[in-house]
Amino acid sequence: MKRQADRPVLITDAEESPEVELKRRERRYILMMLLRAGCLILGSVLAMAKVPLLWLWLPLCGLGMVLLPWLAVILANDRPPKDEHRLKRYRRHTVPPNALPAQPAGEVFEGTIDDPRP
Repeated sequence: MKRQADRPVLITDAEESPEVELKRRERRYILMMLLRAGCLILGSVLAMAKVPLLWLWLPLCGLGMVLLPWLAVILANDRPPKDEHRLKRYRRHTVPPNALPAQPAGEVFEGTIDDPRP
């Protein structure tokens, strides 16, 4: 669905600037890589300490070390979906509590308008 030219653009419809989006993706990538490093350190500490259930903890740490870089690269190269590709039936169409009223406050005209049309 394309935006019509006569329809006004709301600030809530504005897309995120490319710089802000890039910074958000970089932060998410760094966080995932730090989590991967944490899995490596945790796995080596657990192996040296010979903790109980080592057979469970080491594969979980190894899985984190393998899957996290793959997911980090995919998510870092991805952009947010365009509005027309989102599922519209799951959106709520409610008026936010801080929305302006539909009619301006003040005196309301209660007279009649003479319409020459039948």
